[in-house]
Order: sequence, then C-alpha cells, then structure tokens
Amino acid sequence: MNIKISGIANDSIVDGEGIRFTIFTQGCPHHCPHCHNPQTHDPNGGYEENTENLIAMIAQNPLLDGITLSGGEPIQQPLPCSILAQSAKKMGLTVWLYTGYTWEELLAKNDKAIQKLLHFTDVLIDGTFIYELRSLELSFKGSSNQRTIDVQKSLLQHSVVLWQKKPYLFR
Repeated sequence: MNIKISGIANDSIVDGEGIRFTIFTQGCPHHCPHCHNPQTHDPNGGYEENTENLIAMIAQNPLLDGITLSGGEPIQQPLPCSILAQSAKKMGLTVWLYTGYTWEELLAKNDKAIQKLLHFTDVLIDGTFIYELRSLELSFKGSSNQRTIDVQKSLLQHSVVLWQKKPYLFR
C-alpha cells in the first residue's frame, strides 16, 4: 500500500523518546500558524512511498527504539499509517503519533481505520500547535495545549491518561 509523505528521518531524537524513524506524512487540514512543517500542508505535495519499502528501512536500523508518525496529518491516511504501526509493533518498537486532532475528536470520528491505528499506538501527541502557547521547555511537543497521551492506558480506562516518562534504562 502507498502512503503520501513529505520525507523521513532515519534517526530522530526529537520526535519521541529514544531513537526514532520518523515518517512525515503529506497533507494537513489544520494549517497551524507558524507550523514547523508547512511544506507538509499541501495534499498534492510530497511523494508516494510504498509502506513495505518504509518497513524494510525501519527493519534495517537496529538502533531504533520506535517509529513516529508525524506530519502533515497522519490521521488523513489512517490505513497506511496503521500498517506501519502494526509492523513496528511486530518488530518490538514503540509507536508515537502526532495529530492536530484531539483525543476526543479522534474517538468521535468512529472510524475503523483510525481505531486500528490507535490500537497500535503507544503515545499520542494531540491538538493543534498554537503559536501563542509555544514553549521550548516542553518535551516532544510545541505548545502547552497539546497533550502527551498514553494511548493503551487511555483505551483501557475510557479516559485520557497522560504519558509518564520512564527513567531511562540502559539495554
């Protein structure tokens, strides 16, 4: 299956905990002022990549702790993103997902492809970037309105459970 992307980062340390393979999806309806990835907004930009090629690239890097689906807006392409997330989980990797939608908006969509993606997601950064609330002191997010959500605990408890950074243990 193909996915429309803007690009990838093979070894990001800013898009979630640990060393991450970050996929920047193409197309975003939010158009947040001062977005740090404005080149990803146009759904006609970027290029198509096969999910199997991306999975092979991920598998080739033994140093990865996980993958991050960023944007653009990954929720615009939930099916190929869920394929990537499921494959990452099978490799023992964590999955982080950035979205401009809130947790509540995602659940209200009642979309099976989005629900499948959430099933394979560990951490969700939700909410649009709001320039007036930006802070460089926030870990892994740009503005204080955004939440870092532990997806699996939230699904189990049927309410938002914020992610707690665990002490880093050497492998």
